[in-house]
Amino acid sequence: MTDFRSLHQPGSPLVLVNAWDAASARIVAAAGAAAVATTSAGVAWSLGAPDGDTLARELAVEAARRVVEAVSVPVSVDVEAGYGDPARTLREVAAIGVAGVNLEDGTRSIDEQVARIAAAHEAAPDVFLNARIDTLLFGLGDVAEAIARGRAYLDAGADGIFVPGVTDPAVIGELVGGIPGPVNVMTGPGAPSIGELAELGVARISLGSSVAQAAYGLVERAAREVFTAGTYEELAGAVDYGRMNALSNGAADN
Repeated sequence: MTDFRSLHQPGSPLVLVNAWDAASARIVAAAGAAAVATTSAGVAWSLGAPDGDTLARELAVEAARRVVEAVSVPVSVDVEAGYGDPARTLREVAAIGVAGVNLEDGTRSIDEQVARIAAAHEAAPDVFLNARIDTLLFGLGDVAEAIARGRAYLDAGADGIFVPGVTDPAVIGELVGGIPGPVNVMTGPGAPSIGELAELGVARISLGSSVAQAAYGLVERAAREVFTAGTYEELAGAVDYGRMNALSNGAADN
């Protein structure tokens, strides 16, 4: 299997189309992904729970196990804030073969999150720990605060830094220049292209929950069309039935 750490190259970023179950993971892998990452929101929604560290740890780990077993490429799992105990969660996902995790800080202080990252790293040192900084996403601080957190988290044992909520090229360039480690940004419609982000020195690009949201958006539109117009046009472009069966049987997963 490809070494997951080696895929994080500034200027030649790892691109992750986030999946939420075995089927979506296999579709992403079959499209040519070097690795698969999960979206915590998509996983939670698929299991009937809201996003935001509300999912029971055992359900999250089981969902991760299914994704790991579904594909032959490295898998990174979004463990949100660690489901109450980041070290325990890291040990459990490491045991099922996860190559990396995202661990978010939310509204925690730098010192609190540094301690959590250090404990998680000690529990699973071989797992790529991508420390998520929510400062800019939640409007809790400025770029300088995000850079300070990034440096502190790397010193505590994080392997990469994830700063969602940023699409301004100037800000992204400032983050890349100020954080001495692989920088991950979240992208989607309206954000800079993969090529533009590569030129800025980004090492990892995630789509986050946007693909899951788009998939559920299709469900909503198709249902509304059927129950109002009585037609089925929204279903055009669906993955072929035979193709889905082949993927579900483990065929063409990379």
